[in-house]
Amino acid sequence: MTATTADTLDDRLDLVFQALANRTRRALLQRLSRGAARVTDLASPFDMSLAAVSRHISVLEQAGLIERSINGRVHSCALDASPMASAEEWLSAYNEFWNDRLDRLAEFVEE
Repeated sequence: MTATTADTLDDRLDLVFQALANRTRRALLQRLSRGAARVTDLASPFDMSLAAVSRHISVLEQAGLIERSINGRVHSCALDASPMASAEEWLSAYNEFWNDRLDRLAEFVEE
């Protein structure tokens, strides 16, 4: 299932959280936050094969977090952070919960 075929918000969240659950993929996104890069350049800091990095990139593509462009034999990737907005919105629903808990803890400690 790709981000374009994800039927529901839950499907999209599953793809995004699955992509973000891996430290290599988070590092790739961090690098792409500074600008587009060739796949070979993205792979260079990692102690893994180009094919392994390419599989990580495919997971990020399926989640809609990166866009790959091809110019001849050169594959480049660019960050598309918009799918993270759904994840951030989902997570922010828990801010009120934790803020309420911390407020009650502070009240308890002050008494």
